Amino acid sequence: MPASMHNPPEVSVREASRQVLTFVLGGETYGVDILRVQEIRGWSAVTKIPHAPAHVLGVLNLRGSIVPIVDLRMRFALGRAEYTAITVIIVTSVVTPVGRRDIGVVVDGVSDVVDLDCTEIKPAPELGARGATDYILGLASITDRMVVLLDIDRLIGRDLSVMAGAAGETSDPGAPRPGSGAPAADVA
Repeated sequence: MPASMHNPPEVSVREASRQVLTFVLGGETYGVDILRVQEIRGWSAVTKIPHAPAHVLGVLNLRGSIVPIVDLRMRFALGRAEYTAITVIIVTSVVTPVGRRDIGVVVDGVSDVVDLDCTEIKPAPELGARGATDYILGLASITDRMVVLLDIDRLIGRDLSVMAGAAGETSDPGAPRPGSGAPAADVA
């Protein structure tokens, strides 16, 4: 058989594996699909947004795009940590009900990019609490540690849709503008 007609064995291995960026948060290891990661950057101060949920630290201007920044420690109720030189913001691409958005997630530190055999990813356990594992794609063992694989769309996308809904309720286009005395529709 000619070599061009023979499929190399690594092709089937690639199809049965998934690349994941692993990171540490509160002593545990988590992972997100590497294809969702846009950028990894060191900690930098954010611009706070009034009335945002506690885990939404604010926004950063990244090359002209305003990117919301979410502290995963606070989102997971792990308690606040000091932001240090090893604190990292992972900018991810998240699918929300209104489309794709870049969101930064603050983590304690980035570990590795690993190839996971899809057959070794186990489903999240049923914990009885509603929503406790909704954002977990599965669990995998890597050497001596367990990695919790996150569904970043469900974890962060849900927060964004709630925030967008709240913003939509308060921004009625027919409401008078402050100080104008006229409905917005009557203003040129």
